[in-house]
Amino acid sequence: MIFDDHDVTDDWNLSARWEQTAYGHPFSRRIIGNALLAYLLCQGWGNDPQAFAEPLRACRDLLLQRQANDHLQAKAQDALIGQLLEFQHWHYVLPTTPALLVLDTRTRRWRSEGHLSKPSGLMDWEALCDFQQALLDHPSCIIVSAAPMFGVKLIEGIQKLFTYAGHPLLVDAENWMAHRGAASVMMNIFRHSRTPGDFVILSGDVHYSFVYRVSIRLRRNSPTIWQITSSGIKNEFPHRLLDWFDRLNRWLYAPWSPLNWLTKRRRMRVTPLIPDRSRSGERLWNGAGLGQVFFDAQGRPERILHLNADGSKPVTFVAERDEGPATVAQLSSARRTAAPEDGGESLR
Repeated sequence: MIFDDHDVTDDWNLSARWEQTAYGHPFSRRIIGNALLAYLLCQGWGNDPQAFAEPLRACRDLLLQRQANDHLQAKAQDALIGQLLEFQHWHYVLPTTPALLVLDTRTRRWRSEGHLSKPSGLMDWEALCDFQQALLDHPSCIIVSAAPMFGVKLIEGIQKLFTYAGHPLLVDAENWMAHRGAASVMMNIFRHSRTPGDFVILSGDVHYSFVYRVSIRLRRNSPTIWQITSSGIKNEFPHRLLDWFDRLNRWLYAPWSPLNWLTKRRRMRVTPLIPDRSRSGERLWNGAGLGQVFFDAQGRPERILHLNADGSKPVTFVAERDEGPATVAQLSSARRTAAPEDGGESLR
């Protein structure tokens, strides 16, 4: 639906330093540009044909001007690559019900001003403003963000420590909370009074799967945000390491833990759903496969599954170990009638 780093190269545009190094050399610049050109022709064009009229015209001219041996003219190719690197409309919105917003979290990044090696924000201020405008006055929406907007706090904390040590590349420190400005603007978008009452965020990237239900603390009519992450199709996280991360995250960031107030989402109440095949209350499911979400008529998730690549029984994410999958759809409406402190179509 939208590119991520491995469609081009690992850790694409991770930091301003990365961009300086990659785009400062003609060979690596052309590699990235050729990847964008392939995406434009093979996938992006179909996402929003009108938005790509000018790049497609330039691509057609490049092909018509090819040399007698079918080689492309280097100057014309570099000019097209320069145009694609400056292009700012890779994101798109589908006029479905609920509306489907697909975010470009790779090419419009909020570069860190303090240190060039620190991870950039996944979207800059202007891109986030465009995102907010697209959300206004929709009763519900589905957001596609390659990286989860609400991730595992412990893992994000470890990534932050490696970033402070000057090694963000070692732990792939790309998450929405890694950049203070981008995280703050994103949180304000969810708190805006005219944004949807129900958000469903579909994500991948992290090589494990989980589901969070998020609401705003101390708000009676809080929107309900569903963070649904399914990753990956083939590669899995190291099992023993993820088990430890899962356990430590449950202890260190339990609802009563003061560590929650040190995070950027301290004003948000994050409630994990549990895989029905978890043995000891694990929140994270480590298995290659695909996610499947069934929606009710209001655009709220009714049933959330993970279809395992090994052919085993699908995993259903439920609110409690003793609750069935049908209860998941009821949580959003129940949130609106809760105390002030709480503040079927298939998509595969």
